[in-house]
Amino acid sequence: MAEPNTQNGDADAASQAEAKQIKQTKQPQMETVNYHQLFRYARGIDYLLLLCALIAALLHALVFPIAIIVYSELVAMFIDRSLGVGTSSGTKALPVFGGGKQLTNASYEENMQELRKDSVAFGIIMTLDSLLMLFSGMTFVNIFNHLALKLTVNMRREFFKATVRQEIGWHDMAKDQNFAVRITDNMEKIRTGMAENLGHFVTIICDVAISVIISFVYGWKLALAMFFYIPLTMVVNAVVAHYQSKLTAREQSSYVRASSVVEEVIGAIRTVVAFGGEQSESTRYDTLLKPAVKAGKWKGAFSGLSDTVMKAMMFIVGAGAFWYGANLILHDRASDIRIEDRKYTPAIVMIVISGIIVGANQLSRTSPFLETFAMARGSASAIYDVIDRVSVIDPLSKAGKILNYGLKGNIEFRDVFFQYPARKDIIVLRGLNVTVKEGQTVALVGSSGCGKSTCVQLLQRFYDPVFGQVLLDGEDVRKYNLNWLRSNIAVVGQEPVLFQGTIAENIRHGKPLATQKEVEDAAKAANAHEFIIALDNGYDTHISEKGVQLSGGQRQRIAIARALIQSPKILLLDEATSALDYHSEKLVQAALDKACKGRTTLVVSHRLSAIRHADQIVYIENGKAVEQGTHEDLMKLQGFYHKMVAAHEYDDKADELLNDCEELPKERKQSKDVEQLHRNSLKSLDKNSEFQMKGLNPLKKQTVEELEKATNAKKISYPRTFFRVLATARPEWGFLIIGTICAGLYGCAMPAFSIVLAELYASLAEPTDEAVLEHSSSMSIITVVIGICVGIFCFVQTFFYNLAGVWLTSRMRSKTFSSIMKQEMGWFDEKENSVGALSARLSGDAASVQGAIGFPLSNIIQALTNFVCSFSIAFSYSWELALVCLSTAPFMVGSIIFEARFSEKSALKEKNVLEETSRIATETIAQIRTVAALRREEELIKVYDAEVERYRLQIKSRLKWRGLVNAMGMTLMFFGYAVTLTYGGFMCAEGRIKFEVIMKIANTMLYGLFILAQSLAFTPAFNAALLSATRMFEIIDRPPLIQSPSVIDQNGNGKICKTNVVEQGVSYRGINFAYPSRPDNSVLQDFNLDVLQGQTVALVGASGSGKSTCVQLLMRYYDPDEGKILIDQECIHQDMKLKTLRRRLGIVSQEPSLFEKTIAENISYGDTSRSVPMQQIIDAAKMANAHDFIMTLPAQYETMLGSKGTQLSGGQKQRIAIARAMVRNPKILLLDEATSALDMQSERVVQQALDSACSGRTCIVIAHRLSTVQNANIICVIQAGRIIEQGTHAQLLAKNGIYAKLYRSQSKSK
Repeated sequence: MAEPNTQNGDADAASQAEAKQIKQTKQPQMETVNYHQLFRYARGIDYLLLLCALIAALLHALVFPIAIIVYSELVAMFIDRSLGVGTSSGTKALPVFGGGKQLTNASYEENMQELRKDSVAFGIIMTLDSLLMLFSGMTFVNIFNHLALKLTVNMRREFFKATVRQEIGWHDMAKDQNFAVRITDNMEKIRTGMAENLGHFVTIICDVAISVIISFVYGWKLALAMFFYIPLTMVVNAVVAHYQSKLTAREQSSYVRASSVVEEVIGAIRTVVAFGGEQSESTRYDTLLKPAVKAGKWKGAFSGLSDTVMKAMMFIVGAGAFWYGANLILHDRASDIRIEDRKYTPAIVMIVISGIIVGANQLSRTSPFLETFAMARGSASAIYDVIDRVSVIDPLSKAGKILNYGLKGNIEFRDVFFQYPARKDIIVLRGLNVTVKEGQTVALVGSSGCGKSTCVQLLQRFYDPVFGQVLLDGEDVRKYNLNWLRSNIAVVGQEPVLFQGTIAENIRHGKPLATQKEVEDAAKAANAHEFIIALDNGYDTHISEKGVQLSGGQRQRIAIARALIQSPKILLLDEATSALDYHSEKLVQAALDKACKGRTTLVVSHRLSAIRHADQIVYIENGKAVEQGTHEDLMKLQGFYHKMVAAHEYDDKADELLNDCEELPKERKQSKDVEQLHRNSLKSLDKNSEFQMKGLNPLKKQTVEELEKATNAKKISYPRTFFRVLATARPEWGFLIIGTICAGLYGCAMPAFSIVLAELYASLAEPTDEAVLEHSSSMSIITVVIGICVGIFCFVQTFFYNLAGVWLTSRMRSKTFSSIMKQEMGWFDEKENSVGALSARLSGDAASVQGAIGFPLSNIIQALTNFVCSFSIAFSYSWELALVCLSTAPFMVGSIIFEARFSEKSALKEKNVLEETSRIATETIAQIRTVAALRREEELIKVYDAEVERYRLQIKSRLKWRGLVNAMGMTLMFFGYAVTLTYGGFMCAEGRIKFEVIMKIANTMLYGLFILAQSLAFTPAFNAALLSATRMFEIIDRPPLIQSPSVIDQNGNGKICKTNVVEQGVSYRGINFAYPSRPDNSVLQDFNLDVLQGQTVALVGASGSGKSTCVQLLMRYYDPDEGKILIDQECIHQDMKLKTLRRRLGIVSQEPSLFEKTIAENISYGDTSRSVPMQQIIDAAKMANAHDFIMTLPAQYETMLGSKGTQLSGGQKQRIAIARAMVRNPKILLLDEATSALDMQSERVVQQALDSACSGRTCIVIAHRLSTVQNANIICVIQAGRIIEQGTHAQLLAKNGIYAKLYRSQSKSK
């Protein structure tokens, strides 16, 4: 009987001794936990279920041995009753149902009569066996799946809870940025490691044990001769698995590195495009993929090798055993031993050979299971590490003091020393002493990086000081209950973090039970109410992740409202107004001043307006407080503070002008302008919208339906995609052709083996001993030859298909990546093209594309040739029996197709739910500081639990048919054997067919059908591969909407005519523009502006008025809807290549994106067209006033920056960005709020650097601080997308319009 491969070899492990030996050899050096620890969340009832499942798995293991015995006995009956000589063999199982009667020298008729009874008995036993298989299979699969789901859901909850509880220092150290992604993957790996795979594994191990024991009980001589096959199998598997896991680890780490490049590049796509870094990023990505390709090749070679040894040995061992068995039978027949005492009969030889071969075959299928168990154990160790870690500062802890009478608010920093856990080499605070009395407002000032923000973080107890104490009301903050402590403190930071949800929800995060009135009062106090009600949905407006649809000023005001609603005792303002334009700043500052009354307030700011009215000003230098006092006191001291303020003084000539102009009446229409301005401000995209991630609506159902609609809308033409993939794989066609031929031949080898096997049985019915030996020897030799061929085919097809797959996917990855970088910015603004989505698409889709020309494809080809071959053989022998054989086929195929369809549908829904859970986790972990400050941990854990519950129900619904379908395919096959052989027995008894023909048909057809059915299990993988390929081709084929013009001047000398045009510079002509993601909100309306060469033009105006948009249009991130932009009279849309255009521009933006490279590499990124010499990098850094602080770092220019440049303070990042623009030596310099994040000293120096950089260049400057633009040749005031005033500083003051008003409000605040 050609032993079919049971159970889908999908994968995982159990704690059997053999499993352990193999496991120990194959562990890569990763920490693992014991397998039984995966079940640490199991409770009493779970153990009971586990026991039931194990019993069911044990029963399931009996199915094969029973079948082997009954089948062998029936074959023996066929042989003996056809031979009709002497006494027939004794049997054990058939007599139970009235078959297997022993006859001695009976007549032909009697023999045939008994053969009918034998067939019926066989049919009954096999049917019962099939039922046992069905029910035991269903039981264990369902129980294991249910348990695994239940336990991993608990694990997810515990894990998320544990992560949220960790102190901030731990989060700083957690290097894996794709934290949440890892969690999703790891949890799924643990689930697969505990689910039905465990049941399958137990079944296999019991199967092997029972089969081997039966073989030894029936015929120990023969069994012993064959036994070496089993250890051989184990050794080969262990060696291969060992290398495979090493290679997999290497491959994975290479992919992880590549995908972090993808995230970094897409996250900072504007920067990459501005500096023309597409080519270098593409090369960097390809280089990172190389190790993965190499590891992938070797993996293919190893899996090919193990397949080869297993398959070839099966044939060769089988052939030898049969020949030896034939000799043993003849020996027994020849001697005068009584029939009952004969050791070897055809039945016994069959049982022994089948038993050992089935045993070895089953063992060879354990390696994927062991691998999944190992993966589950490895994944669990990372997760348990976090769960078991005791947080140093636990926000959910109930311990600590709570003052019933409330906090007064006296703060003292006593001799505080501190260094960040992530940067042990740099001491931030060195013995800081500061005292703040109840109700005082104290300002902390100093150069950037001196430790101002650190004080704010220590007070919130994000960290504990290394030495010294932070005291509140005379008590160390470590003694208070953490939750209560933070509930008395509110923070407004420099880059406020908003969460996905409505505006009202975001404000309520400060006080979850607040009424709508309280929310509105807080918004009014923060000067946010006006712009909120101007939005279409008012307080119910949805903001996406990071609050990207609002301008900086609007986000800041919502954050302030969120802080005020807490009515805290202590207010911490860390650069709270730095992102605001003057108009908002003035109002917000007033709101903050009001908010500070009666509260203890700590202010960290670079702006004088924010600090000059403080009760105490503390100047911090090198982590110590060097000066303290009021503004007036410190000015008299003429020390550090005085120097800093002097650096900030304005040009006083302007003030004289101001005094000449009278104060204008307030009722001017400007107030109206301001309202109009607020209405428009939301319309502008926030300038840092590096990416807009999914703003998932509360109506989750809708998203799923939309997705389904979308997938139905783009009905995929599978054949077309498949041929396209083949065309893409053109360089690998040679390999593919050879691989396909081998797969086809391999498919034909099995039917050939079935025929030879039947002939071997037939040889035992030959009349003379010589004939028997001759016949069996020749057939054994043929089997050995088949075995060797099979080995070769097997290796070639596995290796070549894998090779082609690996090369194809790495090519597809790099094509897709470079295509992503060519897209215009509007494409990245779409929800479905967020950073997370694109990097997931690149890694996930590329991996599954390999399935289109990898393992699944070769399997399908094998199965088809196998089926065609079997079918032809069977029909040529007897069409009648072949049709009977086919009777169970439709059900077999049907059950597998049903499962594939069902799981495909639910997989899509599952993916959405999982994405949502990982979004909550990612958002929480990424914004952990804000979460901690707002004490949202408990609430987020509830939200996450609800999401995980949805995920559990979703998976549960997918698993409900799994048990039935899983057991069905095999059961039907066994039942097929019962029907075919019973019917065949009757045909044989009537003399219409020879028994060896029955064997040939049964073995070829049923095995063919089974293989076909199993390969159908691969069709989902194949479909998924084509689906992924389609999605990748969509990106590759998408022409970017913004491209270089195709034809540049046909007349060739057109360029020369243009260069001597008198008027050179940048001109905007009649521009109308709205962002593609919000086409209804017009940002620029009939906008005209001329910037002459060498001039500096400043754009000022409220946030959201369209200033940054002008810069983005010039960079061609977007194209205007109407109008055109000219540089030196050349239209940038028609006459200039994108490269040429961007080569002329250098940009410094408000929140610069830096890369995970060294500082030197970050600076040289400014000019990607050449390798920048070190001297030029240093010169650029000196110009940007960055050289000094770089030299103080331990590794100087070779310092690696963390992701997004997190190791530096805002001012330091900004200076590196300026150096980067300087290296480029651009014709036109664009400064978008380039100095807003700097403290006064750095700003003064950087401003000088910028002034010198601007000289002789055309410059466009955007600023909120009017002091930075006074010297511009022209200042334009933009409002609602139009220029409403322009002129020099003095002209505009004389006009006494909006600019004069803004300027006056600013100098007043001084």
